Amino acid sequence: MLHSHMASAYKEAMEFKNVTAHAKANIYFDGNVVSHGITLKDGTTKTCGVIFQGSYHFGTEAAERMEIIDGTCKVRLDGSEVVETYVAGQHFDVAADSGFTIEVGDRLAQYICSYIQN
Repeated sequence: MLHSHMASAYKEAMEFKNVTAHAKANIYFDGNVVSHGITLKDGTTKTCGVIFQGSYHFGTEAAERMEIIDGTCKVRLDGSEVVETYVAGQHFDVAADSGFTIEVGDRLAQYICSYIQN
C-alpha cells in the first residue's frame, strides 16, 4: 500500500496536461505490447502502454525509466542474472544501448516509459 503522500505523488505522475498525444499505436509482439507516445510541453516524450501476459525482450538506444502503473511484472536487465519483481508505483531504470526482459503473469501490466536525460 502506498502512503498518502506517496499516493498523491503517484497519482500526479499518471496525469499529463497540455500534451500532444500520438494517435498511432506502437505495436510489438503480435499485439501483446501496445503503447502510445505523448510529447510534453517542454518537448520531452514518454510512452504509455500495456503489456499482456508473456515474456518479452526489449533493446534500448536511450536510457529509460519504466514506471509500472498497474499490475505486476518480473524484470531482468541485460547483463544481470537477477530477476526483480515490480508492482504498481515502482520503477526500474535501463541503461542506454542495453535491454531488459519483462515477464507479466496472469494479468496485464501498464507502464509509462520516460527517456532519461544525462
